[in-house]
Amino acid sequence: MSPTRITHLIGHSSWDGTAERTSEVFNPATGEVTGTLDLASKALVDEVVAKAAKAQKEWGDASIAKRTRVLFAFRQLLDERKEEIAKTITAEHGKTHPDAIGEINRGLEVVEFACGIGQILKGGYNENVSTRIDAYSILQPLGVVGVISPFNFPAMVPLWFVPVAIATGNAVVIKPSEKDPSAVNLIADLWREAGLPDGVMNVVHGDKEAVDALLENPTVKSISFVGSTPIAQYVYETGTRNGKRVQALGGAKNHMLVLPDADLDLAADAAVNAGYGAAGERCMAISVLLAVDTVADELIAKIKERTATLTTGEGMGDGVDMGPLVTAAHRDKVKGYIDAGEAEGATLVIDGREGEWTGGTKDGFFLLPTLFDGVKPEMSIYTDEIFGPVLSVVRVHSFDEGLQLINDNPFGNGVTIFTNDGGAARRFQHEVQVGMVGINVPIPTPMAYYSFGGWKNSLFGDTHAHGMEGVHFFTKTKAVTQRWLDPSHGGLNLGFPQND
Repeated sequence: MSPTRITHLIGHSSWDGTAERTSEVFNPATGEVTGTLDLASKALVDEVVAKAAKAQKEWGDASIAKRTRVLFAFRQLLDERKEEIAKTITAEHGKTHPDAIGEINRGLEVVEFACGIGQILKGGYNENVSTRIDAYSILQPLGVVGVISPFNFPAMVPLWFVPVAIATGNAVVIKPSEKDPSAVNLIADLWREAGLPDGVMNVVHGDKEAVDALLENPTVKSISFVGSTPIAQYVYETGTRNGKRVQALGGAKNHMLVLPDADLDLAADAAVNAGYGAAGERCMAISVLLAVDTVADELIAKIKERTATLTTGEGMGDGVDMGPLVTAAHRDKVKGYIDAGEAEGATLVIDGREGEWTGGTKDGFFLLPTLFDGVKPEMSIYTDEIFGPVLSVVRVHSFDEGLQLINDNPFGNGVTIFTNDGGAARRFQHEVQVGMVGINVPIPTPMAYYSFGGWKNSLFGDTHAHGMEGVHFFTKTKAVTQRWLDPSHGGLNLGFPQND
């Protein structure tokens, strides 16, 4: 079967031009090339932005009632079509079908939050701030906003940003990952079906040229980005230098601290779920387990026992727990970290370079779960974001030592503690220098009405995704002071206005 052409979606229409450059899209379970992706030039990005700007003027003036109706219609369509979208995600990303359904359901929560935009966009009002003078604030859209989304959540991450941006009256130009681009096209088409005007939602596919075009185009007023820390920093610095608002969510090295009083069965389940789910390709994956040494041996034994029951294979297969990695290059990079960890002296408890998988082919990009013990903070498997199914156990002597390691780490995305001591948990959530904290919860991803984002090198910019921070990111506040003269008032006063 010849590869399918995947192209840009400009408003309600697929692009009918001829791309000067293309890239390949793979099925990670087989290594087969399934798609040929058109890569946008700077000129095309600028053309799409100009169309979005025209469409935004009408959409920004649309009533909140009309916007809400579109949001509710989109929500219904997304819920009805999530099976189709999930199958596309599995085919291009490799994650299991249930995991793909799960990410769409989490994205739906943001859509449902955005459906309440009328309540969210209410400004403030004060009567008689001075004599017969009233003051109020209103929230207005930015204009055209850019979104650059990663490969690991091809549906959920776009749904963190796009519904809130559209609900607040903006037009969107999104550049999805070139590794698994089709889900965004399917979602964009649902906006058309929901009644969104032509040009308000646009998809451009591409690489660095398209990214730079969005960062440099003066009509694009903001950039929302999720990806690795080096690229997040580049996006932040380039975008702000060009006068844009930027929220750039970067990498992570998420820790799980297990205290001696914890339920070790619960902790072992959580470590396996959070360490190996989606083959570790989650920015909220637990990649470091800090085990207090009195329980470390027992906990590692429980994790090893559970890991042995996992099935790795093609993501649509029955009973498959973990799919392949997204590309051959990424699989080889993760393998390189396993090689390095072994060479640096860590104890390889489970070697994911060995073993078999179900479904797919021998050319699939598979790597099985890997577990290291005796990891030291100076080892590369501890310092670097691996973004694969590699769990590193660091033994610590106490709560304080574990907390210090977490706070010393340059990343601050997510963290969790497992304990039955309420005092320890409360101190931990208060003192830990991380943006999202779990207590006996393996992956502390907040609900849509809170905001998602980390601290330190896991975030560049001041604003997190979705929730009220997301609403404020996609709007600008205007303060109005007004006076309507009483019919009996008259006369002139050329003096400087005074607040009475």
